Amino acid sequence: MNERDEQEFAEYFAARRDSVRRTAYMLCGDWHRADDLAQTAFVALHRRWHKIRDRAATDAYLRKTLVRASIDESRRPWRRERYVDEMPEPEQAPVRVDDQVATREDLLSGLRKVPPKQRAVLVLRYFEGLDVAGVAKALGCSEGNVKSQTARGLANLRGVLEEVDTRG
Repeated sequence: MNERDEQEFAEYFAARRDSVRRTAYMLCGDWHRADDLAQTAFVALHRRWHKIRDRAATDAYLRKTLVRASIDESRRPWRRERYVDEMPEPEQAPVRVDDQVATREDLLSGLRKVPPKQRAVLVLRYFEGLDVAGVAKALGCSEGNVKSQTARGLANLRGVLEEVDTRG
C-alpha cells in the first residue's frame, strides 16, 4: 500500500473506530470481544483498502465483515456459553436511580440472550438504522430472512425482558 492509501486508511480508522466498537459491543455484549471483533474487521479492511474503488461502500464492507466475524465467533465451541450464566447473581437487586439507565442495562443484557444471527439483525436494524434491504445485503441473505429473523429476535427479546421484569 502506498503512503497516500495508508494516510486515507488511518483517517478512516480514526473516524470510525468508536462507532464500530460500539456496534461490535451490541453484537456480542462484551467490551473485550468487541475490541477483538472491531480489530478483525479493520484488519480485513486494511488488507483490501487498495482494492476498494467505491469509498462510499467502505462502511457497508466494514459492517458486513464485523457482523460475519461476530456470528463466526459465536459458533466457536468455547463461545457457546451464555455470558449471563457466568456472572454470579447479586445478593440484592441494585437500586434503580434512573429508569432509563436500568432499561438500557436490561435491554443490553436481554440482547445477549438472543441468538447471534437474530441479534445481528436487531442491531443492524435498530441500532445502525439499516432498512431490510441493507441488512439483507450486510448479512448476505434474503429480505424475507431478515424479516423473519427480526420477528423472531424481537419475540425472543420480549420474552427475555418479561422474565427480567417479573424477577425485578
